[in-house]
Amino acid sequence: MCLLVLAHRARPDYPLVLLANRDEYYDRPTAPARFWQEAPHVLAGRDLKAGGTWLGMDTRGRFAAITNYRDPGSYKSGAPSRGALVSDYLLCDMPPETYIDRVSTKASEYNGFNLVVGDLSRIFWFSNRDGAVVELSPGVHGLSNHLLNTPWPKVEKAKKGLAELLAQDPLPHEERFLALLADTTPAPDHLLPDTGVGLEWERILSPIFIKSPNYGTRSSTIIVVDKEGKVTFVEKTHVPKTKVKRFSWESKALTRVAQ
Repeated sequence: MCLLVLAHRARPDYPLVLLANRDEYYDRPTAPARFWQEAPHVLAGRDLKAGGTWLGMDTRGRFAAITNYRDPGSYKSGAPSRGALVSDYLLCDMPPETYIDRVSTKASEYNGFNLVVGDLSRIFWFSNRDGAVVELSPGVHGLSNHLLNTPWPKVEKAKKGLAELLAQDPLPHEERFLALLADTTPAPDHLLPDTGVGLEWERILSPIFIKSPNYGTRSSTIIVVDKEGKVTFVEKTHVPKTKVKRFSWESKALTRVAQ
């Protein structure tokens, strides 16, 4: 996954609003979001090549997401799958801070990543290119293929767009959030980062929604949790064809958030 913006306790009536785009090669085998057969409380897509996932949530209100840290010069072949860091959290019972502390002890084994884990009461971020575990403060945060809240153009645009939608009352329909995630406007050259992939690829990767002949945004996800504990999970897949799946449930674990 290559873009994640979330509002953590930014509104008292919606303790969590999360938007994400997963960018990947079109030919990488993938299963869309569903409740896993071996763990019926876990809702997530699945990378059918390595077995992990990029984003998921369980019925208790625990969630996790990962993005790659773009640094081709440090790539290690044979490194373990970063998607397993998400699925392992969703399948365990550890508090998020305990889990992410454990990940930090073995982080050097992996290629560059950003990991976000939380339980709707507390959310933590860790990157093996930064080394510090950070608890997210209330507000809007953004993450792409660098460190948390790095002001890349698409991160700043997505954060601003989410903040504007959150300022509306009532909260806009899901289509407005999906429209934000569908923005294909590239950033101007003078604002592009230099991550070692060359100018042409920096241009291709600069929009919120990425398109190219063989790589781009495969799916868009929205998670909205209200103060009563109702979770709405929407996934819109774009490749190989457009399809929208919606899930909702009441999570008892969220009652403490509404206090």
